[in-house]
Amino acid sequence: MGMTMTQKILAKHAGLESVKPGDLIEADLDLVLGNDITSPVAINEMEKFDKKQVFDKDKIALVPDHFTPNKDIKSAEHCRIVREFAKKNDITNYFEVGRMGIEHALLPEKGLVVAGDVVIGADSHTCTYGALGAFSTGVGSTDMAAGMATGKAWFKVPEAIRFNLTGKLNKWVSGKDVILHIIGMIGVDGALYKSMEFTGDGVASLSMDDRFTIANMAIEAGGKNGIFPVDDKTREFMKEHSTRTFTEFEADDDAVYSEEYTIELDKLTPTVSFPHLPENTHTFDDIGDIKIDQVVIGSCTNGRLQDLRESAEILKGKKIADGVRVIVIPATQQIYLDAMSEGLIATFIESGAVVSTPTCGPCLGGYMGVLAKGERCVSTTNRNFVGRMGHIDSEIYLASPAVAAASAVAGKLAQPADIL
Repeated sequence: MGMTMTQKILAKHAGLESVKPGDLIEADLDLVLGNDITSPVAINEMEKFDKKQVFDKDKIALVPDHFTPNKDIKSAEHCRIVREFAKKNDITNYFEVGRMGIEHALLPEKGLVVAGDVVIGADSHTCTYGALGAFSTGVGSTDMAAGMATGKAWFKVPEAIRFNLTGKLNKWVSGKDVILHIIGMIGVDGALYKSMEFTGDGVASLSMDDRFTIANMAIEAGGKNGIFPVDDKTREFMKEHSTRTFTEFEADDDAVYSEEYTIELDKLTPTVSFPHLPENTHTFDDIGDIKIDQVVIGSCTNGRLQDLRESAEILKGKKIADGVRVIVIPATQQIYLDAMSEGLIATFIESGAVVSTPTCGPCLGGYMGVLAKGERCVSTTNRNFVGRMGHIDSEIYLASPAVAAASAVAGKLAQPADIL
């Protein structure tokens, strides 16, 4: 029986000729990731082990990004634990304030993940790196601790779903609309513990930023991971950002998939997930007059340069509607610098938005945009659960950067065609 991309990567890292869905394997890890919320728990767990040193100081990445710069005393204490652990173990890839970014944008930018890698991270959106043709998945802090100590992790080999992408996206439709459409179609548990593998001629038309967004939200469909084949765009990205050698894996022609779907990219339109689940998707054919209070453009899902360019293109020369707060968060310091050099930051400020240092902040109701009772937010983040961004009686509408920017100008949920 043939193997999928994910199964081939796992087999290679387990030292096996082949694996099949349901197999329990122990695989070597290329990178172990933690942030300021999850790392302290993992570090405390490591203190219980006989082995208290990391397996490889170059294969650990610690990124304090959720509540940094520190929002309060508790977050300061968390960051102190991570900082001291990084210093004690001489961790190469520890990113202090000023160097840090949102982890899932930062690691590919720094060249720490390449095709063929196996990566675990104590953050559910670690699946982002599948855009590079790597197997990456979120784990608990205890698994992170074991990974840091041993360089290995246990996995159950997942079944796979194939999404055959055809055609090309239209203007103002992006990777965010693709993944929201898919989650709306299969549900938040439609890919439960399965690999979401994206193939087809439509992949070539997607930018790397689109692919990062799609892979990032595989977890919102319950997926174990999301993964794209390696093509010229992937190779160009990796050669620009990394000096590491990489290995390309392709699915066998006779690979078995539990389900297969065809997504016609040219037929997709701007899509929004209504409260309180990502699967509650709507297009503007059935969206009424929904007033909003806040817009957030950023996060590990949509804080990359393409996202900021699209938002700025819509906001250029316009003013944000009265009564609407807009927060723009570049995902990394480099993206911030690039946005400044292109004049995007000036566009945001002139339109009436605020621009933040890189942080996850508002995505999880941490800071820099917490919602009050009854408030509505259009957000380019990845989750809209009850209370996710603040008060349990607030509402989150997940959307692309283009829809978020258009909504900011309109003062209500809107698509670019409504204001341009």
